[in-house]
Amino acid sequence: MLVEDQAMVRGAMATLLSLEDDIEVVADLGSGEHAVAEARRVQPDVALLDIELPGISGIEVAAALTTAAPSCRVMIVTTFGRPGYLQRALDAGASGFLLKDAPVEELAVAIRRVHAGERVVDPELALSALQEGHDPLTTREHEVLQAARDHDSVAELARRLHLSEGTVRNHLSAVIQKLGARNRGEAVAIAEQRGWL
Repeated sequence: MLVEDQAMVRGAMATLLSLEDDIEVVADLGSGEHAVAEARRVQPDVALLDIELPGISGIEVAAALTTAAPSCRVMIVTTFGRPGYLQRALDAGASGFLLKDAPVEELAVAIRRVHAGERVVDPELALSALQEGHDPLTTREHEVLQAARDHDSVAELARRLHLSEGTVRNHLSAVIQKLGARNRGEAVAIAEQRGWL
């Protein structure tokens, strides 16, 4: 099953994979919203998911599939080679993570390996993830930093998050320090670049 929002990419992947004797594309979807229901209906062996999808993200779909369709193995196939995305995908239950610039032959081999129960990860991305380490932010720090993307004032962030202004300042200060940023805008940029937001 393919879940990819770009119709041309999705069509090309489906066509190329259908040329493989032992791979059949049983469904292709343009968003993550109906992916779980479709997986229950068609019972795919492997689901190929993009990360950034309309509706719900590929990572959210991966997590839902591990419960709703436990026999379906999940592979993320994305343009976004960020170590944080890799870690979040693996935490959500994905068995594979490849970048879209990989040759189609590599994709077919990866699908077979994931179907066989192996874990397949782009080697350069795996090395990069090891070098960067894990996301140091707490769940609350993520919430505050996510809200800070909109460049609201501390007072507005506090209202939106139902926290005191002092608590918001403390969380932002901790985030900035943990990420080695100079300000919250730079902290947002660092966290986005690493795939933590």
